[in-house]
Amino acid sequence: MRAYTSPGEVRIAPDDNGLRALLERAETHPDVAALAYRDGDRFVDISTADAVRRITSIAAALIDAGVQPGDRVAVFSSTRVEYTLIQFAVWASGAALVTIYETSSPEQVEWIMRDSGSVVLFCENDTLRSVYEEVASVLPVCRSVFIIEGGELGKGPIDEARRAEVARRSKAITHDDLAMLIYTSGTTGNPKGCELTHGNFAFTSRNVIAALPDLFKPGNSTLVFLPLAHSFAQTVQIGCAAAGVRMGYATGMQNLVEEFSMFHPRWVFSVPRVFEKVYNGAKLKADGEGKGRIFDMAANVAIGYSSQTSPNLRTRVLHAVFDKLVYGKLREVFGGELAYAISGAAALGERLGHFFRGIGLVVLEGYGLTETTAATFFNRPTNVKIGTVGQPTPGMSVAIGGDGEVLLRGGCVFRGYWNSPVATEEAFDGDGWFHSGDVGELDDEGFLRITGRKKEILVTAGGKNVAPAVLEDRLRAHPLVSQCMVIGDAKPFISVLVTLDSETLHEWARRNGKSDETDLATDPDLIAQIESAVADANKAVSKAESIRQYRILPGDFTIEGGELTPTLKVKRSFVGNKYRAVIDSIYGG
Repeated sequence: MRAYTSPGEVRIAPDDNGLRALLERAETHPDVAALAYRDGDRFVDISTADAVRRITSIAAALIDAGVQPGDRVAVFSSTRVEYTLIQFAVWASGAALVTIYETSSPEQVEWIMRDSGSVVLFCENDTLRSVYEEVASVLPVCRSVFIIEGGELGKGPIDEARRAEVARRSKAITHDDLAMLIYTSGTTGNPKGCELTHGNFAFTSRNVIAALPDLFKPGNSTLVFLPLAHSFAQTVQIGCAAAGVRMGYATGMQNLVEEFSMFHPRWVFSVPRVFEKVYNGAKLKADGEGKGRIFDMAANVAIGYSSQTSPNLRTRVLHAVFDKLVYGKLREVFGGELAYAISGAAALGERLGHFFRGIGLVVLEGYGLTETTAATFFNRPTNVKIGTVGQPTPGMSVAIGGDGEVLLRGGCVFRGYWNSPVATEEAFDGDGWFHSGDVGELDDEGFLRITGRKKEILVTAGGKNVAPAVLEDRLRAHPLVSQCMVIGDAKPFISVLVTLDSETLHEWARRNGKSDETDLATDPDLIAQIESAVADANKAVSKAESIRQYRILPGDFTIEGGELTPTLKVKRSFVGNKYRAVIDSIYGG
C-alpha cells in the first residue's frame, strides 16, 4: 500500500482552539479589523475587540436561554458577518454549532434539527423562520428561535456575572469536545452529521496557517462568499480568525465582481465554477468585441508561460505585452490585489490552473471532505503541481488502497457520525484509516491526484471502467456549458447530459443573430458548439471511454430543483431518475 505522511506538523497545546485563538488576538491586537460587512457602497470594519464583545453578549443570551455545555445550537442562514459572531458565541457558551444551508427544505430542516437535538435555532430572516415553522410542531426539543436580520444580536450590555460565566465556559473547552455537526450533502438518503471536535479545528487551522504563511498572515484580507454551512468555509474562517486575516462578507454571488472591486482581497477561497465563469465570460466578451483571436492567443501564452519551467524569449515577450492588454484587466475583476486563491470541492482542470497562474493569480487546488475538516490536501505557493490537489496538511497521512481508494489518518479526521455507530465503524478500517470513497493516485512527494469517486466509476457493458470527472471537467470548460453528467453504467457506450449557461447563452444568441423565437436546443450552430465541446473532452480519454452521444436538457441543474447539493455537486441518482426518459431515448430503454 502506497503511503505518505506530510512533515512539519505543528503540535497543538491542550488549551488551544479556534475560540481561544480569537480571544488572544483581542488581547494583543484589539483595534485591528477582524471582520467587515457591506453597508451601501463600502465595507465597514469590526475590530477584534468589538467582535469579541459582541460574541460575549450573544453567548450570554444563549446561556440566559438555558443552553448548557454540550448542547447543540443550529444556524439556518446564508453567509454573513453575524454567522461568524454566532458561531464563536455558541462555542463561548460551551455548546456545539449545527449548520443548516439556507436552501434547505422544511423536511431537511426537520431532519437536521431532530437528529442533532438542537435546543436553539438562529434563522436568518422571517422567510427562513417560516420554513422552520412548517415543521416546528414535531421539534419540541427546540426551545428558542432567534431572528438575525433586524435584531439586536450582540449589541446589548452585559453584566460582570454573565461575562464571568461566559469566560468560565470558554476556558473549559477541551480538544475532545464537540465543536460542530456538519451534515453531509446527502446525494442519496438522509445526510449524516459529521462530528468535528475542537481538536480537529485546532489541528487543521494551526497546521494550515503554518503551511500557508503567505496567505494566513496579519494584514491580509479575504472575501467570504462560500456557504459557512460547509466545512471548507468553516475551516478557512477559523484559520483567518486565529491568524489575523481580515474577513469581508459578500452579499451574494450576483454581487461578487462589484464587491471584489470594493474590498480588494489579497486572496480568496472558492470553487472551480467561479473561475470557469470568469474565464468563459472574458472569452465571450472578447469574441463579441471582435477580439476573440487576441484573447485566444493571450490565453495560450499564459498557459505556456505557466507550463514551462523556463519560458523562452518569445513567450516572455508576448507575456509582457498581454499583461498590459489582457491579464491586468482580468486581475481587476478580482479587485486588482488578488495573488492567491484556494480552490476546492471539485477539480479545476489543468488548463485553467495554468491559465490563471499565467495571468498572475496562483490557484492553489486542495481537497478534503467534511469528515476530514475540509483542508486535508492543498498546494503550497512555493510548491505547486497543477492538476493535483497538493500534499497533505502537515501531520496528516495518506495511503492508496488496493482498489485505488484514498485513505486518510491524522488530526483532521472526524471522530464519527452522530447517532450512527454502524456508519462510523464502516468508515474506518482496523488500522484506523478513514476510507474517503474517492479514488486517486499518489506520487513520491505526496502530491495527490483525484481520479474519481468509487461509487461514481462507470463500468460499461463491455467492462470498461470510466471516471466521469475527466470528461465532465473538460466539458464544463466550454463557455456555453453550465453543468453536465456523464452516463453509461452497464450500457454499451458513454453518453452525457448537458445543461446550458443562461448568461453566456443569451450573449452568444445575440451575437449570432438568433431571435427570441429560435429553438436553441435544435439550432445547428449551437449543436456545432456542443459537439465541439464533446470532441475536445474526448481528447482526454481512450476511444472506449469517449462520449458517443449527448442530450441538451431543457433547464439547468440547480440546488432548488434538487439536481445539485449546496456545494454544487451533481446528485447523480436524482438526475438519473428525473431524466430517465431522456436516458432511455439514448439507449433505447
